[in-house]
Amino acid sequence: MQELHIHGKTRIGADQPVYIIAEMSANHTGSLAQAKEIIHAAKESGADCIKIQTYTPDTITIDCQNAYFRIESGIWAGESLYQLYGKAYTPWEWHPQLKEEAEKAGIDFFSTPFDRTAVDFLEELGVEFYKIASFELVDLPLLAYVASKGKPIILSTGMASLYEIAEAVQMIQGQGNQQLALLRCASAYPAVTDEMNLKTMQHMAAVFQLPVGLSDHSMGSVAAVTATALGANMIEKHFCLSREAGGADASFSMEPKEFAAMTADIRQAEKAIGRVCYGVSRQEAENRKLRRSVFSVEEIKKGEKLTEKNVRVIRPGYGLAPKYYTQVLGQTALRDIPRGTPIQFEMTGCL
Repeated sequence: MQELHIHGKTRIGADQPVYIIAEMSANHTGSLAQAKEIIHAAKESGADCIKIQTYTPDTITIDCQNAYFRIESGIWAGESLYQLYGKAYTPWEWHPQLKEEAEKAGIDFFSTPFDRTAVDFLEELGVEFYKIASFELVDLPLLAYVASKGKPIILSTGMASLYEIAEAVQMIQGQGNQQLALLRCASAYPAVTDEMNLKTMQHMAAVFQLPVGLSDHSMGSVAAVTATALGANMIEKHFCLSREAGGADASFSMEPKEFAAMTADIRQAEKAIGRVCYGVSRQEAENRKLRRSVFSVEEIKKGEKLTEKNVRVIRPGYGLAPKYYTQVLGQTALRDIPRGTPIQFEMTGCL
């Protein structure tokens, strides 16, 4: 499986730490100061990267109030697309300041472009990698344009069939861009755990031989930690300072303490996954002596036979391994053997 290289130093892929992305989205609630605060809070909460979105209402949709453009259900029910994106977008004039703030905080910065003008803008800004949202996966011309910039791409796959994902991967790689990773995503807000089907992430890794991860819109951290255990190389989660602050995405976003707890759990999960390892681990070394072995359970005089009555397999493990028990039975003691003595071959005629 290939790796994704960010900034020429961060490696995303097998045997690398999970790359944790904090998605700001609309959680700035229209405040540049709050957007900057989110960046620092994300860093302090353990995120490797802060992600924003680059669009305006006019670059992503049109101002139209007919039924096609109205949201019928969910947390945004009743709003038009234009109204929603007008409230949620991140002003483009903020982008240079947010990128600079991320550099100050020591956290990676990237964005999701939603059309060619956004790509051009982000290229001028010097953004070093891109995210493609699930809803844009089917926009193959946009994918081709992003891929043509030769920068790493993280592609969300919510709602997509295997064929559609294959089309998108082929389009990106067809531009000569092999720096690609895939995110399993349930494009519901919030997503419910029992429809996340995280095994799909493993299947994508096997089919496409690319780094994979989870764009998680569910509540809590169960899905993110489970995905880590299943081999996720990346986790993306919406991040806010406080859900009480409101905003289009606040209801399914994580607050700093929650995000920090998730990050800690992911890091612990990574340690628990470890590597293929048989035998006695370092933490088990002291307990090895508590394994079962062959011991005298009665006093045995020199010349007496070892029997099931005077010799047993018990804890601890200082004597012969239990597999030798039948070999020593019937043998003659070559010396006196006190009760509670670990049996060794040299004590018997079994040499």
